[in-house]
Amino acid sequence: MRSFITSAIGVTCSAALVLPNAAPAGAAPDTSATAATEAADPAEVSGSTQSLPLSPLPDASTRSTDAPSGTAESNAVQGLTRRDVHPFSLVGVVWDDADVELHGAVEVRTRAIGSDRWSDWQDLETHNAEHAADPGSAERDSGTVRGSTAPLWVGNCDGVEVRVIPEAPDGHDRATARLPLPEGLRLELVDPGEDPQQSSAANTDEGDFEAAGAEFADLASGSGSRLATSLQASLQGSDRTSLQAAGRGRVLPALSKAQTEARTEAEAGVAPGSKPYIGPRPTIITRKGWGADEKLREKSFAYTKSVKAAFIHHSATGNKYTCSQAPSVLRGIYRYHVKSSGWRDIGYNFAVDKCGNIYEGRAGGVTKAVQGAHTLGFNTDSMGIAVLGTFTTSDPPAAAVNAIAKLTAWKLGLFGANPSSRTTLVSGGGNRFKKGTKVKLNVISGHRDGFATECPGTRLYKKLGSARTSSAHLQGR
Repeated sequence: MRSFITSAIGVTCSAALVLPNAAPAGAAPDTSATAATEAADPAEVSGSTQSLPLSPLPDASTRSTDAPSGTAESNAVQGLTRRDVHPFSLVGVVWDDADVELHGAVEVRTRAIGSDRWSDWQDLETHNAEHAADPGSAERDSGTVRGSTAPLWVGNCDGVEVRVIPEAPDGHDRATARLPLPEGLRLELVDPGEDPQQSSAANTDEGDFEAAGAEFADLASGSGSRLATSLQASLQGSDRTSLQAAGRGRVLPALSKAQTEARTEAEAGVAPGSKPYIGPRPTIITRKGWGADEKLREKSFAYTKSVKAAFIHHSATGNKYTCSQAPSVLRGIYRYHVKSSGWRDIGYNFAVDKCGNIYEGRAGGVTKAVQGAHTLGFNTDSMGIAVLGTFTTSDPPAAAVNAIAKLTAWKLGLFGANPSSRTTLVSGGGNRFKKGTKVKLNVISGHRDGFATECPGTRLYKKLGSARTSSAHLQGR
């Protein structure tokens, strides 16, 4: 995937209906047409999705402006010509049948708000089916799941153009033969909504600081004197900003190794002093912290028996976001997974941004074995961690790799898993291992270890060895 993305501008605006036919540049979007738009209650968490059906394109509209003459695509190409739309920050393409693969290239270009310049053509990752619930699972068979590309973060835009170019069958020239495209192709333009952190920061007062101390006291109550002592130490060593965030439920503060062990012993009923191999709990930004609208997802949770392995992914959403925009990126992915792809919740159990911040993903409890939809065939007894970005040709930041080590040392340690070891999982079905196959995998594996895919990108995959070593060291091994 090309990593060029127009510069992002932070917060987006709520969207409304949009014209399905091309509008002249600078014209206001027409709200009279049939393109579907879902918008949130403005009194609640904002955000919306514009869903525009694709249609066959004329030859001239599929020719890149810098392409030589005579390279126009046929009418088999589908898409949308340039048009004005309501603001969005993340884009993807979906289709009706999740079991049908899109054989071809999906390319988009966008125009940033306040600009008359269009970006270069950017690729959407079409091989996205491997990020999904397992075959035969209730989530997969819900009837709501659609085929989808990976979403792409483009920043704050109000203009879009898209083309879907089908592949040629093996041994054929694309000018004379093309593979059929899936039915029901639609462009999804996602506005992640306003960042709740900005509004809450303006309303911070002394009550938040006091609430943080009360929350820690409540957590310590009834959990044993050793745990209470550890929590008090954590409280005394925390800065004011962290306590305010913790008091509002936005952040789980970091704990030392001793504090983490004490809490684990108290909650699991383990004898004090047993010295479990578990890393210190890192700071985790909760779903409330990144602004997840809990009304979007299914109310119930799905769990497996254990967490025996961690699969590392890249989100393939591009790298041109700032760390302050990461919550918006995550809200966009969440809305795309649920409203556009038809999943019960965001697929990943955790996410990590380029600055090493760790985020809670799928709901159900960060300490529990929540079943995700991240590694087709291996969502049972595993967790999925997505590094926000694309790392096929770009190196992942050291902070992100360190965050993987910290997160896995803690979470795998809760279930007695050794990050530098191997484990056995049973495949739920996929393109690499048949359903029911017992597969020996690294406890920290890349997505490509369980499925034939480029994910998590060659550059990130090469860093997993050092992440395993660091994770095991943090566990005290």
